[in-house]
Amino acid sequence: MSVIKIRFGIAVLLLAGCFTSRAQVQQYSWQHLPQAGKPVFKKDTINILKYGAKADGLTLNTTSINKAIAACSAKGGGVVLIPQGLWLTGPLVMKSNVNLHVSRAALLQFTNDKSQYKLVEGNYEGHVAVRNESPVSGTNLTNIAITGEGIIDGHGEAWRAVSKDRLTAAEWNKLVASGGIVSENGRSWYPSQSYVKGLKTSGAGVIGNGKTLRDNEPFKDFFRPNMLVLTNCKKVLLQGVTLQNSPAWDIHTLLCEDLTVQNVRVRNPWNAQNGDGIDVESCRNVLIEGSTFDAGDDGICIKSGRDEEGRKRGRPTENVIVRDNVIYRAHGGFVIGSEMSGGARNIFVSDCTFIGTDIGLRFKTTRGRGGMVENIFIKNISMRDIAHEAILFDMYYSGKSPGESDDVNNQTVVAVTEATPSFRKFYVDNVVCNGAEKALMIRGLPEMGIKDIHIENSTFKTVKGADVIEAQNIFLKNICFKSKETSPLINIQNSSSVTFNHITYGDTRLLFRIAGKKSQQIKLLDTDASKAKNKVEFVSGAAESTLTSSK
Repeated sequence: MSVIKIRFGIAVLLLAGCFTSRAQVQQYSWQHLPQAGKPVFKKDTINILKYGAKADGLTLNTTSINKAIAACSAKGGGVVLIPQGLWLTGPLVMKSNVNLHVSRAALLQFTNDKSQYKLVEGNYEGHVAVRNESPVSGTNLTNIAITGEGIIDGHGEAWRAVSKDRLTAAEWNKLVASGGIVSENGRSWYPSQSYVKGLKTSGAGVIGNGKTLRDNEPFKDFFRPNMLVLTNCKKVLLQGVTLQNSPAWDIHTLLCEDLTVQNVRVRNPWNAQNGDGIDVESCRNVLIEGSTFDAGDDGICIKSGRDEEGRKRGRPTENVIVRDNVIYRAHGGFVIGSEMSGGARNIFVSDCTFIGTDIGLRFKTTRGRGGMVENIFIKNISMRDIAHEAILFDMYYSGKSPGESDDVNNQTVVAVTEATPSFRKFYVDNVVCNGAEKALMIRGLPEMGIKDIHIENSTFKTVKGADVIEAQNIFLKNICFKSKETSPLINIQNSSSVTFNHITYGDTRLLFRIAGKKSQQIKLLDTDASKAKNKVEFVSGAAESTLTSSK
């Protein structure tokens, strides 16, 4: 056989493989949603009473419950029953094929004795880090569940620092009287001297470079655990239970597949430091529905690792459905980021309500993260009493943003690398917000603008209107702004191909302010601009030809 024929044959095989792999990529839509597989269990039930557990609120039942879980798994699985009563316990370790069922009127109370939680190598905010053992954990498991109508309480107040300005005077005095350490400036309370040492020690929590878990023992109390941590697990069900009062994040699923969260209640105090509701990190095939989150930080949050470590992992969170949930008082209702270095895609959010959150829909990243977030579909979102933005796209999380400099044409541009994050292809429909500081903020990087954002059929009753900064291909259609401060209603800076189609608004002093030499191709369609006292103001080098309008 000739060399030419061999080369041709190889080329054909490679091309065929390319087409095959492309054909295997699922194209999801509202009509074709991703699916999450559910676990199935044997009917066999083991009551923890069989292993000597006592519901007296005094007996530490760690050994009894863990023995029941291990025995159930060893027999091929089934249900481990936590019956009615108050069950004091230390850390519990899940096993494959086990459904931990917390009965109605059962309170699974984790101890505040920190010596019961050993230091382990864990993961926190996208990095490998020293943590205390989680109250409930599982690694490399298949077919697991936590169900029932009972309560799981993480005793978080024993772990968390508290700022004085987040308590009433009576609450503060009671907390100080309980023990702990008050900061030198009198503004913060810490649970122990060990916590303070960790706070003040550079490199506390680092593993490697000669540092071991034992080296971190002096700072043990500083490494607050997430309450429920499941790592690299398949076919996971969380259903019906209340998970509350976590030392840090309430639920953290990492590298999991086929995760279902149904009808759960997640409750953390509004002032709980890092008190996220649920963080889904580098997972695929996820359903979160019918649940309530009352959180001290982000409510429902999508993550995929942080910076270089997350990019090396290379596992996006993908194929996610979030529907029929209510979120109270969280920093963000539904959130992607900021640790999203592995990317996120194919996410469908619908029929959710946000009440009293800092931000409604929150998408955050920053330079150095990398990662692409794309194919995000959102519809039927109701919001009330939002402290800041109803919808926020922000690529300057914890950094200096455009607009903070007087010269909008001289923003710092950084070379595009794998560490440059990307937001694109978001589709938002039917958002109704009754009360927020601002309706919409889109804030990209000068080297990597936010692209392809579609927002339609939405109403915003807010103090301020919209900012579009360093963005391309933005499309707003059938949007009603009811804003109090309208000088301007819509601010556009260094953005291009931005279309406003059928925009309605109340009394407005200035409809548009367009800034920056990079601003171009701004279109106003099917909108009565004469209702505004002033239609447009061009500043900082923006050309008057930038804006075109037609009815």
